[in-house]
Amino acid sequence: MNINVVTYHLHLLVFAAILAGCKPVDRSMEPVSSEKTTASQLERVTAGSVPRKTLQLYSVQPARVEAYQQTPILSKISGYVESVAVDIGDSVRQGEPLIVLNAPEYKDSVVTKQGLIGQATAQVKQAEAALVAAQAAVGSALAQVQQALAGIDRADAELTRWKSESSRISELADKGTVTKKQADETLSQYQAAIASKKELQAVVVSAQAKHLEAESTVGQSQADLEASKAKLAVAVSEHAQAATMAGYLVIVAPFDGIVTSRSVDRGHYVQPAGSNDDQPLLTISDTSRVRIHVDIPEAEASFVDFGSSGDPVEFSIPSEPARRILGKVTRLSSSLDPQSRCLPIQVELDNSEHKLLPGAFVQAKVSLVEKKDVLALPIGAVGKKGDTTYCCLVIDGKILTRSIQLGIRVGDDVEVLSGLDASETVVLARAGGLKDGQSVEILKKK
Repeated sequence: MNINVVTYHLHLLVFAAILAGCKPVDRSMEPVSSEKTTASQLERVTAGSVPRKTLQLYSVQPARVEAYQQTPILSKISGYVESVAVDIGDSVRQGEPLIVLNAPEYKDSVVTKQGLIGQATAQVKQAEAALVAAQAAVGSALAQVQQALAGIDRADAELTRWKSESSRISELADKGTVTKKQADETLSQYQAAIASKKELQAVVVSAQAKHLEAESTVGQSQADLEASKAKLAVAVSEHAQAATMAGYLVIVAPFDGIVTSRSVDRGHYVQPAGSNDDQPLLTISDTSRVRIHVDIPEAEASFVDFGSSGDPVEFSIPSEPARRILGKVTRLSSSLDPQSRCLPIQVELDNSEHKLLPGAFVQAKVSLVEKKDVLALPIGAVGKKGDTTYCCLVIDGKILTRSIQLGIRVGDDVEVLSGLDASETVVLARAGGLKDGQSVEILKKK
């Protein structure tokens, strides 16, 4: 080989060595231990045992106060106001007169109807007397019929006697024992008996006709009596109606309460309820008790209990922040409000001191559920995949997902009904980002 070529290659090697000595070392290319590599890839998680807590689910909602009873007072009839006995703020008792109207036509109607009752009463008495007379006439006609029938019996006896006597005398006359004249006289008596019977038969027919006529009169008298009684009943009913209408001249309190509005004065002309110009003359409110209305959201509606086991409710008043009023759910609607999708509930409270004013707004805190000593996880410890709810256990440094069933949620805590026990170590945050079998490092609490 040429000496110059060899010398050239030696110079190149020396130069390369010098450059290599001046270049910084690349630490990334150095081999590292497997222990350090694993530690740098571990996910650090907060984990611990499942705590037991007391969970209380509340629904805090605005509420409105209403009087237990409230009635607008309107007039049943039209008329002028004669007097007003009460004013706003006055306490009234049930049946106490509030307003007196002046409408004389109603009082006059009562007097007129009373007169019709007297007239109808007289007609009833007259009909009763006519019925008695008709019944007496029936008795008299019946006696005449019986008398006529008795005369027929006598006539039959006389007819039988003279018939027999005529036959006997006629035989004796044929034998010459008696004269022809005697036979003729006996025959005349027999013929007279026949005529007398016919006459009495006519009398019987006449008496029977009179009896039927008298009975017909009784029927007519009975009908007249019933008609007069019905007329009397109508007159009594009309009088009662007139008295009822006249009673509306005095408007009374429907229940014990307080006058909360007044829009009428003496001399006003008032229209009956239902007319175009009707308006409440007064408003009576019973504020000794109040109803407080609360709307519970649909998500919490299924937890509400009412009646004797009603959920406790605590009310706070904006004007008195330190004051708390306690009650319980008295009743609730059987369905959600179609507009708000809320469940209307009511709480009835004693308000004998009149501290709660109808129309006021308060805040209601409804205690829906209280569960003591239950397993509870923070919401960050719960993951969801499809319809499955799960949490992440840490076993031997690796993640194991576990399906769980949840109960109520209160704030950031959620009740665990099944799937866990208190001794297991559970990831308490960011569980949704972990995978089954993933290696993790548990952060130690400081």
